Amino acid sequence: MINKDEYSKTTELMSQAIDAFSEHISTIRAGRANPSVLNNIYVDYYGQKTPLNQIGNVSSPEPRLLVIQPWDSTIIKMIEKAILASDLGINPQNDGRVIRLVFPVLSQERRNDLVKKVKAYGEEAKVKIRNIRRDDIEKYKKQKKDSIITEDDYAIIEKDIQNLTDTNITKIDDIVKSKTDEIMEV
Repeated sequence: MINKDEYSKTTELMSQAIDAFSEHISTIRAGRANPSVLNNIYVDYYGQKTPLNQIGNVSSPEPRLLVIQPWDSTIIKMIEKAILASDLGINPQNDGRVIRLVFPVLSQERRNDLVKKVKAYGEEAKVKIRNIRRDDIEKYKKQKKDSIITEDDYAIIEKDIQNLTDTNITKIDDIVKSKTDEIMEV
Protein backbone atom coordinates (compact mmCIF):
# COMPACT_ATOMS: atom_id res chain seq x y z
CA MET A 1 0.00 0.00 0.00
CA ILE A 2 1.37 3.42 -1.00
CA ASN A 3 1.57 5.89 1.87
CA LYS A 4 1.02 9.42 0.55
CA ASP A 5 2.30 10.92 3.82
CA GLU A 6 5.77 9.83 2.79
CA TYR A 7 5.51 11.99 -0.33
CA SER A 8 4.61 15.01 1.76
CA LYS A 9 7.77 14.44 3.83
CA THR A 10 9.85 14.14 0.65
CA THR A 11 8.22 17.26 -0.78
CA GLU A 12 8.90 19.15 2.45
CA LEU A 13 12.56 18.11 2.55
CA MET A 14 13.05 19.14 -1.08
CA SER A 15 11.29 22.46 -0.47
CA GLN A 16 13.54 23.13 2.50
CA ALA A 17 16.60 22.46 0.34
CA ILE A 18 15.34 24.93 -2.28
CA ASP A 19 14.50 27.54 0.36
CA ALA A 20 17.97 27.23 1.89
CA PHE A 21 19.52 27.59 -1.57
CA SER A 22 17.40 30.65 -2.39
CA GLU A 23 18.27 32.29 0.90
CA HIS A 24 21.95 31.53 0.39
CA ILE A 25 22.18 33.10 -3.06
CA SER A 26 20.16 36.11 -1.98
CA THR A 27 23.25 37.17 -0.01
CA ILE A 28 25.29 37.39 -3.22
CA ARG A 29 25.34 41.00 -4.30
CA ALA A 30 24.47 41.73 -7.89
CA GLY A 31 25.69 45.30 -8.18
CA ARG A 32 22.59 46.76 -6.57
CA ALA A 33 22.36 47.46 -2.87
CA ASN A 34 20.17 44.82 -1.27
CA PRO A 35 19.89 44.56 2.53
CA SER A 36 19.90 40.75 2.28
CA VAL A 37 23.65 40.82 1.49
CA LEU A 38 24.13 41.63 5.18
CA ASN A 39 22.21 38.56 6.41
CA ASN A 40 25.37 36.54 7.07
CA ILE A 41 27.20 39.30 8.95
CA TYR A 42 27.30 38.93 12.71
CA VAL A 43 28.51 41.60 15.13
CA ASP A 44 30.10 40.89 18.51
CA TYR A 45 27.51 42.73 20.60
CA TYR A 46 28.11 42.46 24.36
CA GLY A 47 29.80 39.09 23.96
CA GLN A 48 27.08 37.66 21.70
CA LYS A 49 27.28 37.10 17.95
CA THR A 50 24.23 39.08 16.81
CA PRO A 51 22.94 39.39 13.24
CA LEU A 52 23.59 42.88 11.88
CA ASN A 53 19.94 43.40 10.97
CA GLN A 54 18.96 42.93 14.66
CA ILE A 55 21.08 45.75 16.06
CA GLY A 56 20.02 48.58 13.78
CA ASN A 57 18.01 49.75 10.81
CA VAL A 58 19.25 48.85 7.35
CA SER A 59 17.90 50.93 4.48
CA SER A 60 18.64 51.46 0.82
CA PRO A 61 18.01 55.13 -0.02
CA GLU A 62 19.71 54.79 -3.42
CA PRO A 63 20.20 51.82 -5.78
CA ARG A 64 23.91 51.49 -4.95
CA LEU A 65 23.87 52.54 -1.27
CA LEU A 66 23.00 50.84 2.00
CA VAL A 67 22.74 52.83 5.22
CA ILE A 68 23.07 51.08 8.58
CA GLN A 69 21.83 53.06 11.55
CA PRO A 70 22.55 51.17 14.79
CA TRP A 71 20.23 51.63 17.73
CA ASP A 72 23.28 51.88 20.00
CA SER A 73 25.85 54.28 18.48
CA THR A 74 28.64 52.84 20.63
CA ILE A 75 28.81 49.72 18.45
CA ILE A 76 29.54 51.48 15.15
CA LYS A 77 33.19 50.40 15.31
CA MET A 78 32.16 46.78 15.93
CA ILE A 79 29.77 46.87 12.96
CA GLU A 80 32.51 48.34 10.80
CA LYS A 81 34.90 45.61 11.92
CA ALA A 82 32.34 42.86 11.13
CA ILE A 83 31.72 44.27 7.64
CA LEU A 84 35.44 44.46 6.92
CA ALA A 85 35.88 40.86 8.15
CA SER A 86 33.10 39.61 5.86
CA ASP A 87 33.64 38.71 2.21
CA LEU A 88 31.50 41.62 0.97
CA GLY A 89 34.48 43.46 -0.45
CA ILE A 90 33.11 46.88 0.48
CA ASN A 91 34.70 49.46 2.75
CA PRO A 92 32.20 50.96 5.18
CA GLN A 93 32.05 54.74 5.58
CA ASN A 94 31.42 55.79 9.17
CA ASP A 95 30.25 59.29 10.12
CA GLY A 96 29.77 58.55 13.83
CA ARG A 97 26.01 57.96 13.61
CA VAL A 98 25.48 55.77 10.55
CA ILE A 99 27.52 53.50 8.32
CA ARG A 100 27.25 53.84 4.58
CA LEU A 101 28.07 51.02 2.19
CA VAL A 102 28.56 52.21 -1.38
CA PHE A 103 28.32 49.36 -3.88
CA PRO A 104 30.62 49.92 -6.84
CA VAL A 105 29.66 48.84 -10.33
CA LEU A 106 30.82 45.25 -10.80
CA SER A 107 33.48 44.52 -13.38
CA GLN A 108 32.78 41.87 -16.01
CA GLU A 109 35.36 39.58 -14.40
CA ARG A 110 33.69 39.89 -10.99
CA ARG A 111 30.28 39.25 -12.57
CA ASN A 112 31.62 36.06 -14.16
CA ASP A 113 33.05 34.94 -10.81
CA LEU A 114 29.70 35.54 -9.10
CA VAL A 115 27.88 33.59 -11.82
CA LYS A 116 30.27 30.66 -11.28
CA LYS A 117 29.56 30.84 -7.54
CA VAL A 118 25.79 30.83 -8.11
CA LYS A 119 26.05 27.85 -10.46
CA ALA A 120 28.20 25.96 -7.93
CA TYR A 121 25.64 26.62 -5.20
CA GLY A 122 22.94 25.46 -7.62
CA GLU A 123 24.80 22.19 -8.17
CA GLU A 124 25.11 21.70 -4.41
CA ALA A 125 21.34 22.19 -4.06
CA LYS A 126 20.71 19.68 -6.86
CA VAL A 127 22.92 17.16 -5.08
CA LYS A 128 20.86 17.65 -1.91
CA ILE A 129 17.66 17.01 -3.88
CA ARG A 130 19.15 13.90 -5.49
CA ASN A 131 20.31 12.63 -2.08
CA ILE A 132 16.77 12.99 -0.75
CA ARG A 133 15.53 11.03 -3.78
CA ARG A 134 18.16 8.32 -3.27
CA ASP A 135 17.34 7.93 0.42
CA ASP A 136 13.61 7.62 -0.29
CA ILE A 137 14.07 5.13 -3.10
CA GLU A 138 16.36 3.03 -0.87
CA LYS A 139 13.69 3.05 1.84
CA TYR A 140 11.06 1.80 -0.61
CA LYS A 141 13.43 -0.81 -2.06
CA LYS A 142 13.80 -2.20 1.43
CA GLN A 143 10.02 -2.22 1.86
CA LYS A 144 9.68 -4.05 -1.46
CA LYS A 145 12.32 -6.58 -0.39
CA ASP A 146 10.51 -7.11 2.92
CA SER A 147 7.23 -7.58 0.98
CA ILE A 148 5.61 -4.54 2.60
CA ILE A 149 4.83 -3.05 -0.83
CA THR A 150 4.35 -4.76 -4.17
CA GLU A 151 6.53 -4.52 -7.24
CA ASP A 152 3.86 -2.39 -8.96
CA ASP A 153 3.60 -0.04 -5.97
CA TYR A 154 7.38 0.33 -5.98
CA ALA A 155 7.40 1.23 -9.68
CA ILE A 156 4.73 3.89 -9.10
CA ILE A 157 6.57 5.28 -6.08
CA GLU A 158 9.88 5.40 -7.93
CA LYS A 159 8.26 7.23 -10.85
CA ASP A 160 6.50 9.72 -8.53
CA ILE A 161 9.69 10.47 -6.59
CA GLN A 162 11.62 10.93 -9.85
CA ASN A 163 8.95 13.37 -11.12
CA LEU A 164 9.15 15.28 -7.84
CA THR A 165 12.94 15.38 -8.15
CA ASP A 166 12.80 16.62 -11.75
CA THR A 167 10.33 19.36 -10.81
CA ASN A 168 12.55 20.59 -7.97
CA ILE A 169 15.71 20.50 -10.07
CA THR A 170 13.90 22.60 -12.68
CA LYS A 171 13.04 25.10 -9.91
CA ILE A 172 16.72 25.30 -8.95
CA ASP A 173 17.70 25.84 -12.60
CA ASP A 174 15.13 28.66 -12.85
CA ILE A 175 16.47 30.32 -9.68
CA VAL A 176 20.06 30.03 -10.97
CA LYS A 177 19.05 31.53 -14.33
CA SER A 178 17.19 34.39 -12.64
CA LYS A 179 20.14 35.20 -10.35
CA THR A 180 22.59 34.91 -13.28
CA ASP A 181 20.51 37.36 -15.30
CA GLU A 182 20.40 39.73 -12.31
CA ILE A 183 24.18 39.57 -11.90
CA MET A 184 24.94 40.03 -15.60
CA GLU A 185 22.55 42.99 -15.92
CA VAL A 186 24.59 46.14 -16.48
